[in-house]
Amino acid sequence: MPKISPKVKITVVIPACNEEQNIGKTINDVKPFCDNIIASIAKKTNDQTADIAKQLGAKVIFDHGLGKGDGIRSTLDYLEDEDIVVFIDSDGSHIASDIPSIVQPIIDDKADMVIASRFLGGSEELHGDFNKFLRMFFSMCIAQIINWRFKTEMQDTQNGYRAFKVKVLKDLNLTSNHTEIETEMCMKCIKKNYKILEIPSRELKRSSGKSNISIIKHGRRYVWTVFKNIF
Repeated sequence: MPKISPKVKITVVIPACNEEQNIGKTINDVKPFCDNIIASIAKKTNDQTADIAKQLGAKVIFDHGLGKGDGIRSTLDYLEDEDIVVFIDSDGSHIASDIPSIVQPIIDDKADMVIASRFLGGSEELHGDFNKFLRMFFSMCIAQIINWRFKTEMQDTQNGYRAFKVKVLKDLNLTSNHTEIETEMCMKCIKKNYKILEIPSRELKRSSGKSNISIIKHGRRYVWTVFKNIF
């Protein structure tokens, strides 16, 4: 496992909505690998997620009730330009001990954004029912459209587990309010000639609860994001 330089300040951002069963473990898992933790809590959350995050020492902020992308954008004012920021989901599906491997290419100036790729590392989450199959298939289609348009070779453009140079993240001028923000990140990084790297990371099944992502319900947002950024 790569060793993170003590001179590098790393902030982990955890977007969360009604994840009281999972947020505590996620925060404790990331603590050894970062300096600061921001829990970006959805305004519509009606359980103890925020209280648990605060008790465990995370800085708690609330989004404006628009979705995960809104929650991510709401954290930008709390990040400093010299920092690296790591986004990790709150459901326990991401392996926190992969953080050193994810941030090392940024520390070495080999990447501006690093994606923890499920297609390179494997996924236990995107299997089991038709909705999960659709999510996996749709993700692959989006990646191939982006690759065709920009002559890239990306595999996992959708995974929320990723790291950024903060100054790069702020330069993207993100506008998405929902989970399609990850697609927007990738396309804008490519268009601005930032370096993107994928490293293998296994995605586990969520620790408890059920994902709210539905391609049937939210797919049009992804299509619009791709169309809007493809030219």
